[in-house]
Amino acid sequence: MAKKYVYSFKEGNKDMRSLLGGKGANLAEMTNLNLNVPNGFTVTTEACNRFYEENEEIWQDLENEIISHLHELESSTGKQFGSTENPLLVSVRSGAVQSMPGMMDTILNLGLNDKSVIGLANKSSNERFAYDSYRRFIQMFSDVAMEIPKAYFDSVLDSVKEENNRDKDTELTADELKEIVEKYKKVYKREMNEDFPQDPITQLKLATKAVFKSWNNQRAKIYRKLNNIDDKLGTAVNIQSMVFGNMGENSGTGVAFSRNPATGDSNVFGEYLMNAQGEDVVAGIRTPKEIHTLKEQMPEVYKEFEDTIKRLESHYKDMQDLEFTIEEGKLFILQTRNGKRTSSAAINIAVDLVNEGLISKEEAIMRVSPDSISQLLHPNFDPEDIKKSTLISKGLAASPGAASGKIYFTSEKAKLAAQNGEKVVIVRQETSPEDIEGMIIAEGILTSRGGMTSHAAVVARGMGKCCVAGASEVKVDEENEVMRVDSREYHTGDIISIDGSTGEIFEGEVKKINPTLSGNFEIFMKWVDEIKRLKIKANADTPQDATQAIEFGADGIGLCRTEHMFFKENRIIAVREMIIAKNIIDRKKALDKIIPFQRDDFYKMFKALNGHSFTIRLLDPPLHEFIPHNEEDIKKLAEELNIDKKVIHDTIIELAEVNPMLGHRGLRLAVTYPEIYRMQVRAIMEAAIKCKKEGISVHPEIMIPLSIDRDELNFVKKEIMEEINMVFEENSEKIDYKVGTMIETPRATILAGEIAKVADFFSYGTNDLTQMTYGFSRDDSGKFINEYIRKGIFEKSPFETLDIKGIGYLIKMCTENGRASNPNIQIGVCGETGGDPQSIKFYNEINLDYVSCSPYRVPIARLAAAQAEIERKK
Repeated sequence: MAKKYVYSFKEGNKDMRSLLGGKGANLAEMTNLNLNVPNGFTVTTEACNRFYEENEEIWQDLENEIISHLHELESSTGKQFGSTENPLLVSVRSGAVQSMPGMMDTILNLGLNDKSVIGLANKSSNERFAYDSYRRFIQMFSDVAMEIPKAYFDSVLDSVKEENNRDKDTELTADELKEIVEKYKKVYKREMNEDFPQDPITQLKLATKAVFKSWNNQRAKIYRKLNNIDDKLGTAVNIQSMVFGNMGENSGTGVAFSRNPATGDSNVFGEYLMNAQGEDVVAGIRTPKEIHTLKEQMPEVYKEFEDTIKRLESHYKDMQDLEFTIEEGKLFILQTRNGKRTSSAAINIAVDLVNEGLISKEEAIMRVSPDSISQLLHPNFDPEDIKKSTLISKGLAASPGAASGKIYFTSEKAKLAAQNGEKVVIVRQETSPEDIEGMIIAEGILTSRGGMTSHAAVVARGMGKCCVAGASEVKVDEENEVMRVDSREYHTGDIISIDGSTGEIFEGEVKKINPTLSGNFEIFMKWVDEIKRLKIKANADTPQDATQAIEFGADGIGLCRTEHMFFKENRIIAVREMIIAKNIIDRKKALDKIIPFQRDDFYKMFKALNGHSFTIRLLDPPLHEFIPHNEEDIKKLAEELNIDKKVIHDTIIELAEVNPMLGHRGLRLAVTYPEIYRMQVRAIMEAAIKCKKEGISVHPEIMIPLSIDRDELNFVKKEIMEEINMVFEENSEKIDYKVGTMIETPRATILAGEIAKVADFFSYGTNDLTQMTYGFSRDDSGKFINEYIRKGIFEKSPFETLDIKGIGYLIKMCTENGRASNPNIQIGVCGETGGDPQSIKFYNEINLDYVSCSPYRVPIARLAAAQAEIERKK
């Protein structure tokens, strides 16, 4: 039996999204719910993947299957494709498995030609509507299917409007629209060297091919990469009978959400336009009306719409994003999907849905993307500084956040500026899908046109980007790169600040303050902590970072890099004196100068942690990193230490290494110079004892970096324990502590069973472990890793997301062997992947005890750990 590639809406349901795409599955589901959905059928994602195997051609069996379903659609609608009396027109829309708003292509009014447009005019008794639909179709088809720039048609439209003194498209007469159609066809012939296709089946084949091909357009690929969507999924194609919102003032179209996608507020939220088609709302060409005004304009339609949107939210148990059309007073639902929302809204909606009894706490937790909540953790504008700032204008608060940066008017220039380290705010009349790369790198987005459901607003919310849309007082001259408000002008490179929570736009940079995390966020994260198994610790080197980490819910500090404490100006001189010392006596003199500030730092860290565990990594980098290398700094150091410059030059030569990452660093320093680690553990324990005497609970965990062998680790451990016991005797006080090691080399993972006999804990340094296992320098691999990703060799950089097949295998083996010889050993991760949700899922599966990440990734890691545990229990 031949494989089935086409399904009518009556044959599908919402659980078939992998085959029918999200849009097709939901159209089928709504059809089965007996909602007023225009009839149609879906060409599957499997057909899309085969299309690429067939060298981007529609094979004969698929064409036959599409035509067969087209005949069924003709029967159900009583219309005929290409008819001159009662023509059937269809929309051809993409529909990916996971929602990708605006990234792929759509064609409306397909089936119109020079004859059927007359039939449509006669049947509808509305010649203006018929030719308005035809001119829209020619432009969309030419742009999407034939890649003729949309601007060519816009210039024709603008010139006809200007000639006839028309401000709006809706003011054009039927005769003027006929003129536009003829001119559009001439543009097509000029560009394609052939007439605009009149055969509806040919139109349909070309449109279907175009939608399949849009799966691999540049903006779709960028969006998939940004949102971790598999390139192999493909898109479905939905072919649906047209309903018309441009038939006059009792027709219209709109987009609406069952709840506010920016705040999570439970009121219906959306916009609509009368006498319009769908692209008019999202393109920002006309300013739409707020959805609630439809209640006054068409009360019966609004009541039906409100009942429908509530029914769909209850059915899907999530906030819904609907597209609808009103055709001569009758409501049609064209699409529903789980709506894109800000992280603040996502949490508010999740908590509300639990409170309303629609979903469980576990379902609520699975609804929020871990990476998305990072936008809640970043600063907002300081209210006091706002009072002193100059307000330029105000638009719509389309996506919350606070952004400051230099104005750029094109995506290309914004990208270049960002690559040069500038903070950028993209300013456009309205963004389009082609702006996706610029939007990704921008701090914020400002548009003069468009509403709350415009492209800029929807995409910004999905990305967690600050956005102010529809600032109508702002006149954006993209060609001359100037933004005007009344008599004021702002040019490329001028700094502005935008507030996506209020819609306000300010001159210059406005100060920011850290957010407060309370209310529903606090409730939600309490549920997260009830469910997660992994402890989430933070990497922190200062009391400020430690305090921030604890405020964000960290279970302690999993990595304190002590070398970061050495670089302050008043300290580095003593560190350099220690390095240049040629004997142990001089080295100890320098170490005596270092120990007071080390002790003070650890004391402040213990106080900030107030009873949480504190893992302190002893000195790790090679000593040459602390010595200056340019002549001016060498001269200054020689003067400060009262020594000859030659001594410093000799030290630089002596410390030079061919491959420093594999050189004299980590505990190898302690084998050569045990006094360095002795100084550090003395500072740790003296600080801990001071805190204990003040009633502060302390839990120090001393981490020895880079061990590769049991005897090597044991040698260093004995040295530091001897020093610790001396501190205890001197102070007549003891502290409970642990001594463990950082696992960073393949040899250490292989010999884990031996090393675990002398270690209280392991912490995987996945950055170095990846580097040494791959043979890639993490500092230099950027030169080629991007090419590996672009060419499909790697999905992601192994320095960002754990390579489970390789590095994961070593970690799993090391964990099992370590626990076999030391059942009480504590095992965690403190490398870059400790804050990556995908990696956390693996660490949870192999039963690690904790992960450690940067303070601002702690809430992300907490949520990822809870989601990993929910999935594991399933």
